[in-house]
Amino acid sequence: MTVIKTADEAKQDRAYLQSLTELLYQLADDDFIISFRGSEWLGLAPHIEEDVSFSSITQNTMGHAVLYYQLLEELGEGEADILAHDRSSEKRRNAVYLEKKNGEGDYIEEPYYDWALTVIRQYLYETFKKVKLEALLQSSYVPLADTAQKVLMEQTYHLAHWKTWVRQLQDSTDEAKSRLQFRIEEAWDEFLDVLELGPEAKEMEKHQLIVSEEELQQQWLADVKDTLTYIPDKPLQKTNGSGRNGEHTEDLTQALNTLNEVYEMDKNAVW
Repeated sequence: MTVIKTADEAKQDRAYLQSLTELLYQLADDDFIISFRGSEWLGLAPHIEEDVSFSSITQNTMGHAVLYYQLLEELGEGEADILAHDRSSEKRRNAVYLEKKNGEGDYIEEPYYDWALTVIRQYLYETFKKVKLEALLQSSYVPLADTAQKVLMEQTYHLAHWKTWVRQLQDSTDEAKSRLQFRIEEAWDEFLDVLELGPEAKEMEKHQLIVSEEELQQQWLADVKDTLTYIPDKPLQKTNGSGRNGEHTEDLTQALNTLNEVYEMDKNAVW
């Protein structure tokens, strides 16, 4: 395996650099948008302990996004602040499912959010994030492998948190089980683009940045089957398009407009 230790070395191979930056944008944008959706539960979580726990998880996840944006900055993609806050929706590479609103209403005015959606989305995402991070430990780009190791130290606890919620709700009331099943069915219609690596997937594998999509997906499915008591009898789909190809919904536009309110006030501030 060819080992690339620095950003300067990566820049010497255009094909390698293109695959690497695409992968980093996916990692960064996924964490960035799901951490925002998590932050919208501040003050609305089912109980005060969960409010504190989820806020901590959200803060950590945004920190993970920062690490990936910083790697992109080192590769010459621009300043981390700009990459996070000053890119249009079509330039984002996050999965569409992750940008979905938490529910009806607005955070400030009558939020009618669905905890079942959040539990299932967080659990499915954190399960796949763990699979990807473990694969990235062997990445040919050493700075990415080192970052994955740091992120995995925190992410393991995030996954344990959501796995606990899933197991508790699966053993709870009929209403809880019904709500979970509805959101699992929904996820099976929309989650596929989370599991994909986009147009550079083969090149990422070729350059040994990460293993194949197929290997990642198989491991993810095996892991969720160990936890979920209900698995839909249908193939995974991406009915709302592919965020890896820059296809997004109005939910992302809403999220970015909200996220960027403070940034637009003073773009020279450090976040």
